Amino acid sequence: MTASSQRTLYLHNNLTRSKDAFAPLNPDRVTMYVCGPTVYNHAHIGNARPAVVFDVLARVLRHLYPNVVYARNITDIEDKIIEKAAEEGVEISVITERYADIYRADMGALGVARPDIEPLATETIAEMVAMMERLIAAGHAYVAEGHVLFDVPSFPDYGALSRRPMDEMIAGARVEVAPYKKSPADFVLWKPSSDAQPGWESPWGRGRPGWHIECSAMIEKHLGETIDIHGGGIDLQFPHHENEVAQSVCSHGGAAFARYWLHNGFVNMNSEKMSKSLGNVLLVHDLIEQAPGEAIRLALLNGHYRQPLDWNDDVLPQAKAMLDRLYGALKTLGDAVPANGDQVPSAFLAALLDDLNTPKALAELFALAKQANVATDGAAKAELKAALLQAGHLLGLLQDDPRAWFEGGPSAEGGLDAAAIEAQIEARNAARAAKDFAEADRIRDELAAAGILIEDSAGGTSWRKA
Repeated sequence: MTASSQRTLYLHNNLTRSKDAFAPLNPDRVTMYVCGPTVYNHAHIGNARPAVVFDVLARVLRHLYPNVVYARNITDIEDKIIEKAAEEGVEISVITERYADIYRADMGALGVARPDIEPLATETIAEMVAMMERLIAAGHAYVAEGHVLFDVPSFPDYGALSRRPMDEMIAGARVEVAPYKKSPADFVLWKPSSDAQPGWESPWGRGRPGWHIECSAMIEKHLGETIDIHGGGIDLQFPHHENEVAQSVCSHGGAAFARYWLHNGFVNMNSEKMSKSLGNVLLVHDLIEQAPGEAIRLALLNGHYRQPLDWNDDVLPQAKAMLDRLYGALKTLGDAVPANGDQVPSAFLAALLDDLNTPKALAELFALAKQANVATDGAAKAELKAALLQAGHLLGLLQDDPRAWFEGGPSAEGGLDAAAIEAQIEARNAARAAKDFAEADRIRDELAAAGILIEDSAGGTSWRKA
């Protein structure tokens, strides 16, 4: 087991359609932006996938570079938010603050760290207006009936990211047909607000921004004109990311916008697309009541991020069993003090540096666990413990104490707590010492019926929840 000397990260760049060596513009300030949630409802498991995937990428980048600035926005002005607020008869901020807090808590339960910057769209209106004014002045946008629209034909490179023909893009964008548009492909940057709708004053009247301009302005404000990495779900590649490119490049005099584009695949339910109409949407809020957050996280990392991930009833039990094996290996290392220094194994890191190959990285983690289960030498145990913990950290796994992982807390149904279980185990040990094996078996069976499995070893008796 050796720490890695290979430090080059390769990422599949959807702009070039190839796996490119990552070379930041400024190694002392690596920038990454990921499209965050529109906060009007609970996040589903598909929303959680980019949060987890790009959290891992941020961890890997921080392992390689001294300063990483990771921004993930919150969209807190959008028509669905307005509709939800109207239904409840409250200000939009009541809706957005409620669901932003729920999103942060749900993602936190999955081990997703807060980004360095979490900009709000409503706090970036001035920057959006300024960007639109530059686009109008440069001939890339125009005003029509209180709207500001981007003039798509004015940007010859439109479609370079998604590589779709124009007629397909027009159909795929489901753009609104409006008589004031110069071209059917033109999209809204600013739209008027009625007295009943939230709005801000602008040179074109009271209104609110279109969705696409929000991310461009937040990136410019917090990260600069050109960023290293832009990420999000594959569903955002077109039209959202395509429109971001057009706005940003045209408002910055042709300067590149994002140098590496990464998109994660969909989460499908039993091989079907997850959708409200099919009634197969799984909310993270519900899943964390059924399984530990780390198990949900591992399930999301068990497939390569670029590929579709099929979710079914077996996914979480399998992920929980996998984590039991990993935590079991940590438990066998006992009180060994982790060795100092970088102990991330080279093969594990190489997997992550190869376009975040998390399935291969997990295989390397289990190879470490296998070594831990048979290690006897103190120095080897110290190195293995450090390797497991450091590698686990890069994936956002093994963040719990092994004993706490297996013991858990009191059951939601009012079952035995840890103290009661320990008392039962002491009574069983006393019965065994007195050779009252019938009583010892009775206690074991009673604990098993309560979902508690006990394991006898040379080091004593331990327990875990089934």
